[in-house]
Amino acid sequence: MGLGDKIENAAEKAGGKGKEAAGSATGDDSLKAEGQADQAKGDVKQAGEKVKDAFKD
Repeated sequence: MGLGDKIENAAEKAGGKGKEAAGSATGDDSLKAEGQADQAKGDVKQAGEKVKDAFKD
């Protein structure tokens, strides 16, 4: 996994955590769900990159 990909995936997860927290604080279930989805997307992307790295070695 390239450094740029790692940073991008971490940023997506962090943004998702922020959205989820904001949604929880304001009672906005839509924003909270969007944040959880962003975190899940970041996790899936990281897993995909790890699989690619495993096959490179």
